[in-house]
Amino acid sequence: MLGQCGAHVSRGYTACVCDLLKVRMGKAVEDNPTDQKMCDAGKNPGKPITVCLMSSAFFGALGSSFLYGYNLSVVNAPAGYIKGFYNETWMERFGEPVAEETLTLLWSITVSIFAIGGLLGALLASISMKALGRKGTLLMNNSLAIIAALLMTLGERARSFEMLIVGRFIIGVDSGIALSALPMYLGEISPRHIRGFIGQFNSILICLGVFTGQVLGLPELLGQESRWTFLFTFLACPALLQLCVLPFLPESPRYLLMERRDEDGAERAFQRFLGKKDVSQELEEVHAEARAQNNLHTVSVLQLMRNPAVRWQLITIIITMACYQLCGLNAIWYYTNGILQEAGFAVDILPYMTLSTGAVETLAAIVSGLVIERIGRKRLLIFGFISMAVCFSLLTVFLNFQDRTSWMPFLSYACLLAVIASFCSGPGGIPFILTGELFEQSYRPAAFMIAGTVNWLSNFAVGLLFPFIQEALETFAFLVFTAVCVLGAIYLYVVLPETKNKTFMDISQSFAKINKVTVPSPTHEMELVLSIDVAKDVKSGKCQQIVEMESSF
Repeated sequence: MLGQCGAHVSRGYTACVCDLLKVRMGKAVEDNPTDQKMCDAGKNPGKPITVCLMSSAFFGALGSSFLYGYNLSVVNAPAGYIKGFYNETWMERFGEPVAEETLTLLWSITVSIFAIGGLLGALLASISMKALGRKGTLLMNNSLAIIAALLMTLGERARSFEMLIVGRFIIGVDSGIALSALPMYLGEISPRHIRGFIGQFNSILICLGVFTGQVLGLPELLGQESRWTFLFTFLACPALLQLCVLPFLPESPRYLLMERRDEDGAERAFQRFLGKKDVSQELEEVHAEARAQNNLHTVSVLQLMRNPAVRWQLITIIITMACYQLCGLNAIWYYTNGILQEAGFAVDILPYMTLSTGAVETLAAIVSGLVIERIGRKRLLIFGFISMAVCFSLLTVFLNFQDRTSWMPFLSYACLLAVIASFCSGPGGIPFILTGELFEQSYRPAAFMIAGTVNWLSNFAVGLLFPFIQEALETFAFLVFTAVCVLGAIYLYVVLPETKNKTFMDISQSFAKINKVTVPSPTHEMELVLSIDVAKDVKSGKCQQIVEMESSF
């Protein structure tokens, strides 16, 4: 009897009570339209999204993922001016122009050191989040962005290209920390019925950052020899704005309650995020999750890797995050201009065509955020990877036949846009959401450290290896990414359960069978509460009171 009730925990306490009523009273609740209406209200809560929650998501992402996206694109427009600055500085120091191979090396270091900094940031994020919390880490991270902005802005005036390189490294560290702390913060402050929507703020602001970097880098704006340093000055603006707003928004209530043992602070945070005073049910659900965990302390990476209860969650995150980088989008970004030139487009219109790719990326990310709670994470991921595989295959065909007809380059360009839109429809943001959803509180920091490490190492590998792959395979290079996308989609179809509108404990239980372990559940405690004479409660109207106390998290 109570086991039947426990199977419906994901629908909240009310659904559980209604199912228990059906068993204990020997008749269906739907026989009474009034009772059925009250029970259905618990299954499909139409809770409004509060201003506090939206503000936390937007301003949290503005000073974090936005800066990451901005730095992906900002160095493209002033590349020629930066190389010229390197050559001038070299001549001032050594009295001769820099050798071509030395200049190429310096430029390669400038670009790639961003990923090296990101890897270091991912490794430091877990320590920072444990000491400072999610919000505290985001606020601390702004100091790195401001320091990086100063170094890269003043490097030209100081005649020091080393300042520019160090600044790129520091902003890389900032991005590595941000891509761990922000998704965790968004996942922990969001009610489960909109956790995907709020989590997609990370992806949307990354895309918006890329687009902003492309816009500001136009020749009519800051993409000029006399203004290119201001492209890096802009880094300080989102960081300062986040510093002004985020301190007045709440910390993650799960962090406050489960790691800081601050129940009063967690209650206030829940009240502001949910827009209601009675949050006792949310607090009890987090308490139940804490009691169900074997280890209430934050585990290390080694402990996480050794734990059989999270083995397939960890494998899933590693594969998903690797596919996020190895699916080929970074190759598209790094070499868009070269691909378009090979496709036959004039050099003077390339900045504006590149701008259209950023606009498509942003629009696709917004659409994904709007539909993720209806379609689900799994379907969007698989759709995105399969669509990318199809588009890469078509791109290969079009590039091979682009010399045959005058309109073939336009088909290549359309495929580029389709690849970008497919990526942003799911693979561009959902891997970060899944990293927060597949692990319970004590495992989450270590999981983000591993995911971040895989992310940045894969990013570095693509930038390093794609030129050689392209040189060896020429127009067939994108078939490598086609294979990665297909294999990733197959794995996700076979292994990944749908996580939308599920509690963190429900998601852990979804992996229990494949992990061959028994996962403790807060259901047992709920069953004890519900083992009362509910038949009498229905007649006295207490079922309605339970509806009002249904948990959102």
